[in-house]
Amino acid sequence: MLAAKIAVVEDEADIAKLIKHTLESEGYSVDAYEDGFVALDGIRQNPPDLVLLDIMLPGIDGREICRLLRREFDLPIIIVSARTTEVDKVIGLEVGADDYITKPFSVLELVARVRSALRRASGKVRSGEEVLRGGEVTLDKCRHTVLVGDKQVHLRPKEFALLEILLANKGRVLSREALLERVWGETEYIDQGTVDVHIRRLREKLEKDPNNPRYVVTVRGVGYKFAIED
Repeated sequence: MLAAKIAVVEDEADIAKLIKHTLESEGYSVDAYEDGFVALDGIRQNPPDLVLLDIMLPGIDGREICRLLRREFDLPIIIVSARTTEVDKVIGLEVGADDYITKPFSVLELVARVRSALRRASGKVRSGEEVLRGGEVTLDKCRHTVLVGDKQVHLRPKEFALLEILLANKGRVLSREALLERVWGETEYIDQGTVDVHIRRLREKLEKDPNNPRYVVTVRGVGYKFAIED
């Protein structure tokens, strides 16, 4: 099972180093960013399982990053900030943060908050993890079946795994690299075009018009997502 990936967006080198070391010692994978715009690009290209986000950042304010990420992803966001007033906390939560930790903080508290947020996020998937649905598409993990409406479609193992990841992250854009890592288990020796080929095959089996997909859609320059229908 892959370790949870955490994005740490923090411009103070000492604090970033402390957080990274603490989380890695707990078995998490960490991507660290000092600049707000670089962080946004990195998170969009390779989405993490959780974001730890400072407010005062070069490039773009952390609260704006939070607002933008919340529009695009359904993942836990914890603000870590030296701003300690109640108003600052309320604003942080209102723009989409799931939790707010003030500096200076205890590393034990930080780890506990991270674990708690990941458990809550995992629970949202697990509550319906045996059967995943999106529009007319239903994936049953126990029976290893996929239905489009009442018609069963037959998927190869990688196609099934790809659809499962996309359905479990409905509305969330996943980069080709992230899909390679989660479905194939590595990225170094497999061309990212492999993902495109499997996406095309998946569309041919799920979509009425594969050239104008309703479910598995491309987000140009970023990756793919399973679209949430209104």
